Amino acid sequence: MMDKASDDLYEHHRIVCDAGQAPYRIDKFLMDRLPNVTRNKIQLGIKDGYVTVNGVSTKANYKVQPEDEIVIALPEPPRDTDVVPEDIPLNIVFEDEHLLVVNKPAGMVVHPAYNNWNGTLVNALTHHFQHLPTMKDNEGRPGLVHRIDKDTSGLLVIAKTELAMNSLAKQFHDHSIERTYLALVWDVPKEAAGTIDVHLGRSEKDRRITVAVPDGSRGKRAITHYKVLKDLRYVSLLKCNLETGRTHQIRAHMTYLGHPLFNDATYGGDRILKGTPFSKFKSFVDNAFKLLPRQALHAKSLGFIHPKTKKFIQFDSELPGDFENVLSKWENYLHHD
Repeated sequence: MMDKASDDLYEHHRIVCDAGQAPYRIDKFLMDRLPNVTRNKIQLGIKDGYVTVNGVSTKANYKVQPEDEIVIALPEPPRDTDVVPEDIPLNIVFEDEHLLVVNKPAGMVVHPAYNNWNGTLVNALTHHFQHLPTMKDNEGRPGLVHRIDKDTSGLLVIAKTELAMNSLAKQFHDHSIERTYLALVWDVPKEAAGTIDVHLGRSEKDRRITVAVPDGSRGKRAITHYKVLKDLRYVSLLKCNLETGRTHQIRAHMTYLGHPLFNDATYGGDRILKGTPFSKFKSFVDNAFKLLPRQALHAKSLGFIHPKTKKFIQFDSELPGDFENVLSKWENYLHHD
C-alpha cells in the first residue's frame, strides 16, 4: 500500500490519545470516536492510506498506544460547520431573553449532520435568532444543550445566552432536569411501574442502534422510570421519566424490557408483536402504522431551574395528532373487540 500524498488530502480529524490509553484496535477505537461511520468504512479508509498514526500509515489491527496522534485526511475538504439559516417556522412554547422552549414536530432533525445538512431545527433557530451561544466541542449546534430524535416529537429547551447555556448544561449533567415522555409500546409490562437501570452502548453490529449492556462492561449507565397509564391489552401507553439522557434511551430500554415502541422500525416495533397476525387484526395494525409513520414517542413535559430567576419552571405539551389518532384507534378497537 502506498501512502497518499499529504498535499492531496484534507485533514478531517486529529485525535491525540490520552496518556493512560489502553491498547485497543484502531478500527474499533475510531468507530467509538467518529459519529455515523461504520467499521467497514473505517477499515477501507485505513487500507486506502487515509489514516496515519504519528505521521505513518497504519493497519486496521494496529493497537493504539498512549499519546498516539491519529490523523484522518480525505480527498475532499471537510464540510464547513457554519449553519445556513433557513426560514422554517418554529412552534415556540415559551421565550424570554435567556432561553426558549420549542415544540419540535416529528420528522424534523435537531441539528445538521451526516445526510441531514438542511431543514433542521438549528437551521431554523439561526434564522430567527442572532448570536446563539455554542457549547464547547459542539460547533455547528448553536443554542443546543440537549436533543431528541428526528421522529420523536415534543419539547426542547434552547439557550439564548452563555449564562443560560452553562446553567442548563450543568442541570442536564447533574440529571436534575425533569423530562417526561409518553410512549406507546407493544404489550403490557408485567410491573405497572418500575425503573430500568441498565447500561446502554452502541451496537457493535450496527452503530445506528443503542443496545442494553446488562453486565455494565461497556456503554454508560442509563436510568428510565416508567409507569403504565393505559393498558390496551395489545399495546400500552407509558409515562417515562428520564434520569439520564442517553441516545435512544427509552427506545433501547423498552426493547430490552421486551416492549419495543409501536412502529419503531429501528428496534423492531414495526411488526405485530402481540395479537394474532391474521387478516382483520393485521389490517387494523397496518392502518395504525400508516396513521403514525414513526416511533410512538413524545417529549411531553420539561422542567428546570430558570438560569436567571433560579425558580423552577415547567412546560407541558399536547400529544400531536398522529399519536392521538392511533391511541384513540386502539382504545376503540379494544372497546369493540
